[in-house]
Amino acid sequence: MAEDIILEVDNITKMFGGLAALKDVVFSVPRGEIKAVIGPNGAGKTTLFDVLTGVQRSTSGRVFLKGIDITRTKPHRITGLGMARTFQTVKLFEGMTALENAMVGCHSWTKRGFISNGLLLWALAEERRIYQHAFEVLEDVDLGTRAAELGTNLPYGQMRMLEMARALASKPEILLLDEPAAGLNPYETGELSSLLLKVRQSGATILIVEHDMGLVMDISDEVVVLDYGEVIARGTPAEVQNDPRVIEAYLGIEA
Repeated sequence: MAEDIILEVDNITKMFGGLAALKDVVFSVPRGEIKAVIGPNGAGKTTLFDVLTGVQRSTSGRVFLKGIDITRTKPHRITGLGMARTFQTVKLFEGMTALENAMVGCHSWTKRGFISNGLLLWALAEERRIYQHAFEVLEDVDLGTRAAELGTNLPYGQMRMLEMARALASKPEILLLDEPAAGLNPYETGELSSLLLKVRQSGATILIVEHDMGLVMDISDEVVVLDYGEVIARGTPAEVQNDPRVIEAYLGIEA
């Protein structure tokens, strides 16, 4: 039986003027896997995520989510199709509690806004469902006791977890994480690793950009390596770790 591919990246190129941030990038993500995208600074990893999630449009190539061409689809519609993301720099809503930040992630599946004016009781029930789901997600990331606190007042590591909770609240089939371990201490990174494995066990697929090679090697089924916007290697963590092209990209040709 053919693999169930949830995300397919087909020859994506992204130009900024005369500079190719991405050049003919090709890979696919089977459902249920954790796939990592790694590469030196400036390799094009965040640009790739921006293209996949509709934040930026590719110059050429196509992106398919569950077989649907989403190349020109707006970000909120991509979220509604089952793909959520976090960002390299934490982005939370100021003035909102941790719970309210998580509740925002529910917008992709709630229909309250369409009919609440005429069906108050239904809208109240929907609000309770949103509240309950958001709180359960906060508990999954060990933030249940901080639900009433302003999200931006949390310690940095917990803000990272809150951003992930907001993404998880959208009930994604595939979760894109842009350097989720950045700024975390070893204990927090270990907690993140356990959480990601738990998310995968729940049925979600994960595509992760990460510089923490220990985390990448521990949790990834496959690794894609970018350098100057091109895929230079792909394979299991062990295969990629010993690939001469990867070693050269990270350490230089003399090493």
